Amino acid sequence: MSEASDWDDVRVLEIQLQRGQPLELTDVVIGLLRRAARQVALTDAESTQGLCSPSDAATLVKEIRRRIREGSRRLSRAIVEADRRKGVGDVQGARQIFVELLSVEAVPLYRQTAQTQLEALDD
Repeated sequence: MSEASDWDDVRVLEIQLQRGQPLELTDVVIGLLRRAARQVALTDAESTQGLCSPSDAATLVKEIRRRIREGSRRLSRAIVEADRRKGVGDVQGARQIFVELLSVEAVPLYRQTAQTQLEALDD
């Protein structure tokens, strides 16, 4: 499975929780949450702890979604601001935006995208 489909499936679980429906810790749900947890840089220990009970799993779902949502916002803002700075000729300022993002971002996909954007500034 791809990160996008895992993340979409975790979003479905989050909606289920928001509607007051409990999570069933089936093999499919456990596998999904383990994969998604790794994709957002949660440790295996953290995901294992988050799978001890349905309430722990609900907390794990919320943390995965928080990391996806906040990381996406940080990356989007960084891209927009770096493009603006590059557009006015401040390539060093644009570069600094991604350096700062990389210093705080944990989600590997977002880190990879930020690194790619940083390297593209040299082109």
